[in-house]
Amino acid sequence: MHRVNALDPGATRAGAARSAVPAGVLAAVAGAFAYVGTVDPNEPGHYPVCPLLRLTGLYCPGCGGLRSAHAVVHGDLLAALQANAPAVLGYAAFAVLWTVWVVHAVRGRPLRIDPHPALLWSLGVLLLVFTVVRNLPFGGWLHP
Repeated sequence: MHRVNALDPGATRAGAARSAVPAGVLAAVAGAFAYVGTVDPNEPGHYPVCPLLRLTGLYCPGCGGLRSAHAVVHGDLLAALQANAPAVLGYAAFAVLWTVWVVHAVRGRPLRIDPHPALLWSLGVLLLVFTVVRNLPFGGWLHP
């Protein structure tokens, strides 16, 4: 098996080329977070109202996600968790998966994410429970 020298300029260029897509994804996500960090979702009129909230008065699992992202950008983790805790967990999961993706890309290894169906069902059930509880009278502390 041929080993590639880490100081080889060709290997460096190849690693940079393989990391172009993850870098583009990071740039898009960073741009979205920068926009939400600049344009406060707590001020009315900047973003559309959740259609489910407007039509039914019920909070969807995503309600408060923009407020949560705004709080994360400003370093207020407690406010972010209060606005939408699953969203904060999603941001952290994205950061971990993105880092793993970059490491694999630079090393030239394909990244295969194949979650077990039980994990996907569990996440779905947790989001469903979160949504139901936040809409019950005793779940007011989960309102964004």
